[in-house]
Amino acid sequence: MTYQTILYDKFEGIGTITLNRPEVMNALSTTLYRELDQAITEVESDDEVKAVIITGAGDRAFTAGADIHEMTRNAESDNPPDQDPNRPTYAWHIGSCTKPTIGALNGLAYGGGAVLASSLDIRIGCERTKFRFLAAAYGRVNSTWSLPMQVGWPKAKELLFTARVVEAEEGLQIGLINHLVKSTELLDKANELAKMIVGNDARMVQGIKKLLIEDIGENWESTYQKELNAQANELEPTPVLEGFKPFIDRKGRKA
Repeated sequence: MTYQTILYDKFEGIGTITLNRPEVMNALSTTLYRELDQAITEVESDDEVKAVIITGAGDRAFTAGADIHEMTRNAESDNPPDQDPNRPTYAWHIGSCTKPTIGALNGLAYGGGAVLASSLDIRIGCERTKFRFLAAAYGRVNSTWSLPMQVGWPKAKELLFTARVVEAEEGLQIGLINHLVKSTELLDKANELAKMIVGNDARMVQGIKKLLIEDIGENWESTYQKELNAQANELEPTPVLEGFKPFIDRKGRKA
């Protein structure tokens, strides 16, 4: 598929999506957000893709969030375009993508960019990475479903209530960033983790992610029972001689 506002590349089981509007700090225009959703659909339907990296073009922003200039033009227009009826589903689609998602956060992630970052499975940051959950400052609400899953309830309330800047070091400390590296090493680190994921059993990786999403809010014993049910049905273990073949080949068989 050809895209206008994103770049998509696939290599060795890794799909890389680049938000490609660096002249406006990769602002999430209607077109970009729709194309990002389409790209997520593309990787979900491609059995060759086992992990997804999402990053931004340029050296300033992962994404500065919603395209406020576009929103302003529409608000002032006598004949504004119809709102995309699927827009409310895009954020959830990204968060619940069946393939593991890794954010290579090359710069600031503000507003809708912070929402996007907090909905990804793994985040790699660099010295340029910053977050701001700006909804309350603009008379809006978002991230109540995604941020607490990453940083916990007390810290999520602080960041959502204050809309303050979270620098990269703090992001690492509170769980918004999994790994903090130099900007020159950002994509290398993201690809390193993606390759580890690609090397595993994709059926199990995706099954684990599905269980983790479905288990949120369940009592502890219920999550255990759901895991047992998955093992007995759709996630039946790979046969021993197949699943442990690398170990057996390396160590040999013992009586």
